[in-house]
Amino acid sequence: GVSPRFVAMRMNPGTRLGPYEIVSLLGAGGMGEVYRAKDTRLGREVAVKVLPESLTANPDIRTRFEREARTISSFNHPHICTLHDVGREGEIEYLVMELIEGETLAQRLEKGPLPLAELLKLGIQIADALDRAHRAGIVHRDFKPGNVMLTKAGAKLMDFGLARASATPGGGSGSGVSIGQLTQTPTVASPLTAEGTLVGTFLYMSPEQLAGKESDARSDLWAFGCVLYEMATGHRTFEGKSQAHLIGSIMHAEPPPLSTAAPTMPPALDSLIRACIAKDPDERIQTAHDAKLQLTWIAQGSSQSGVVAPTLPKRGMRREPIAWGVAALALVAAAFFALRGGSGGGSRQQIRFTIPIPSGLTPQNMPRISPDGHTIAFAAKDSLERTMIWVRPLNSLAANPLPGTEDAGTPFWSPDSRFLGFIAGGKLKRIPVAGGPADVVCDAPSGSDGTWSRDGVILYDGANSDPIFRVNAAGGVPSIAVAGDSLNQVGWPAFLPDGKHFFYTLLTASGGKLMIGTLDKKGGQPLPVAGSRVEYSADGYVLFARDRSLLAQKFDPGALKLVGEPFPVAENMPVGGNGVANFSVSANGMLVYRPTGSSTSRIVWLDRAGHESGEVAPAGDYRAPDLSPDGTRIAVRKRENDGGNIDVWVIEPARGTSTRFTFDPADDSQPVWSPDGSQIAWTSTRGGSEGIWVKSANGTGAEQLIAKTPPSTMATSWSRDGGTLIYNALSPGGAVNIYSMPMTGEHKPVPLLTSSFAVVRGHVSPDGHWLCYQSFESGRAEVYVTSFHGAPGKWQISTNGGGDPDWSADGKELFYIAADGRFMTMPVNAGASFNPGTPQPLFRISVEPGQRRNVYCPAPDGKRFLFLVPLGESNTPMTVLMNWRAEKGQK
Repeated sequence: GVSPRFVAMRMNPGTRLGPYEIVSLLGAGGMGEVYRAKDTRLGREVAVKVLPESLTANPDIRTRFEREARTISSFNHPHICTLHDVGREGEIEYLVMELIEGETLAQRLEKGPLPLAELLKLGIQIADALDRAHRAGIVHRDFKPGNVMLTKAGAKLMDFGLARASATPGGGSGSGVSIGQLTQTPTVASPLTAEGTLVGTFLYMSPEQLAGKESDARSDLWAFGCVLYEMATGHRTFEGKSQAHLIGSIMHAEPPPLSTAAPTMPPALDSLIRACIAKDPDERIQTAHDAKLQLTWIAQGSSQSGVVAPTLPKRGMRREPIAWGVAALALVAAAFFALRGGSGGGSRQQIRFTIPIPSGLTPQNMPRISPDGHTIAFAAKDSLERTMIWVRPLNSLAANPLPGTEDAGTPFWSPDSRFLGFIAGGKLKRIPVAGGPADVVCDAPSGSDGTWSRDGVILYDGANSDPIFRVNAAGGVPSIAVAGDSLNQVGWPAFLPDGKHFFYTLLTASGGKLMIGTLDKKGGQPLPVAGSRVEYSADGYVLFARDRSLLAQKFDPGALKLVGEPFPVAENMPVGGNGVANFSVSANGMLVYRPTGSSTSRIVWLDRAGHESGEVAPAGDYRAPDLSPDGTRIAVRKRENDGGNIDVWVIEPARGTSTRFTFDPADDSQPVWSPDGSQIAWTSTRGGSEGIWVKSANGTGAEQLIAKTPPSTMATSWSRDGGTLIYNALSPGGAVNIYSMPMTGEHKPVPLLTSSFAVVRGHVSPDGHWLCYQSFESGRAEVYVTSFHGAPGKWQISTNGGGDPDWSADGKELFYIAADGRFMTMPVNAGASFNPGTPQPLFRISVEPGQRRNVYCPAPDGKRFLFLVPLGESNTPMTVLMNWRAEKGQK
């Protein structure tokens, strides 16, 4: 069973390699021979892997061998083969690893598919091992069943002979080693053969590997999905009569769904596999950690075929034991009251418990509880800056992500609690919560939030002056339900139970108010409620936030009128400028909310590797910092106290001082330094309208209003020659666009970049020739560069989402933050023409969701960056409140 080319090299029993005595050959492949050996010092059996003599002269192979040693030695994981030692005997290099008794997963699959419980247990272990490797920057690149050992202790991931650090430059195929040499190198206690390993390698290669492109962790996830499919069905994911047919199948075909290939398997498993084997790596599930969470979730609900929100057991049914803790007791109480008919009665005791946000996640918006009151959904960003929808059944102790919801906004439920609607990538989509792909309902380039009626109608709002749109939940062309413009912005639709009427919020210059609209009728009826978005509880109450309190008021749905006075339900519920508030109520009156205080951030220096090199100021409610041209002072928008006034402050790190710069009771924000550091410009809402003001940077002298501006004004850049200020503002057409304003003369604004899509965050290059900016014209935020003087030409810089661009002080670099959280730099060779280089990541950074401007500022020397790092309320737990009217005696 051993390839003949290794027979002459086979070491006889009794041969010594240092302290290791060869016992017998276990197997061989193109990357080495593996022997059972005895460690004469410790008296234990080990596996010794030796590099073949015929290949020791090959520097690529030797490098790869050494890399394998470094790779494996960096791991200490129960499901990764342990490396004991590395040695050299003469010209022979070898590794000493644990001897693993058992069979490979490939051998086990020869007997047929695995039972679901065994598949999930092994899948979780393998995913955890891959996650450990990927977090260390290591991509396996040859993951397949032959590289997984099955032992009494579970799965063991082996053979990193083809692994390489994911940050290593160069393509995956540039090693000079033929694919035929990339065969298995087992460290196992049973004879193996290299026969057929060429096809075996192809079977689990991702499309990008076959195309000769650079591979990353997502290539391992492709192979992992193929292995899961094979474990579930007993059949290869992709088949072909020849290598050419096989490659064609991998590149273009789809395997039969589990519903036909393995009908007993849960739909959620099929959904996970499909997410792993998406042809486009960007559409694939992005981390092994997420795959592990999905498998854990499926395992928890495997008796229910992967249903996320299982029905509650009938009375008298025997229940399995659960882990008894405070949270579990609260959930059992919740189940008890739910069985008794929900929270409708005001006579029962109020029940309140908290649900923590999973570690490593940052919520992006409000939690949304399903109409049946069983499940909470929320969008959250993970440690790699990926946003997905997570679901948490109330009778479960874990939240799990929904594959297919990447980059989702606020989720909203279907009335039957089986689907979630969301907007991502410029599309309105719907996805079954029990598992399955997301379907596109319609285009929604600037959509945000939605509501779903019992008659299958979806209303969703857009950005700024966009109307509220109406579309059939099954798909179609959207139409306008409620018109809006730059002075009368509409949003936050919420259907009443009749499916005909709906609440929405109208935002004007004087504030926001609640409206009731009717399908197929123009206009709306105002209600005497001011504050936040509202939701209706089917037991007859409207809930809304005002003055940092969550309030409820009786509502007559027949007369469409409020009754009585509002009463408080919860505290610490701030309202955003657009009416957002973090609460949700189910049809049966179950309430979930996230109480939050002021959003706090630290101001820190980070070097080009992302390492913190010093704190500039302690935690505070900061926004939109701007670094003075000499790098010694920071102008920043700061909220003084919890809910207090917003002003511009100036921080001098060297002196350790923080000085208030503006004193008007109106909001002052978005400061920008003049190029000589002598003045600061900022935007303000004084006198009920917006404008741009200027004042001497030393704090003396009068404040000067230089221009009144439209709503949504944000100053972003002051040209190096001092002649022009760049800012964003609402255009007459309703979109946010970029304007320039001369800083001398009449200060008359001039439209600089206009579009029906939002165009924001313009920064003039130091040489004054170019303008970088962020635009949503493709359906998501991307970074672009164009001529500042109107010459033809435009370059898209980011490729998979990006924003917050800025130049280095010398103009030789352009920085931005990619959608996945990587802080990027791109070399610039600009002069009379613009010649962009290739963007490269510097490090990953977690920033606060919804940050408006200047999450970072480059230092003048280009060696470090001033960053706002979020702190504090990001992971405030969700609170669930049952019988929320009980303590107020409401009926």
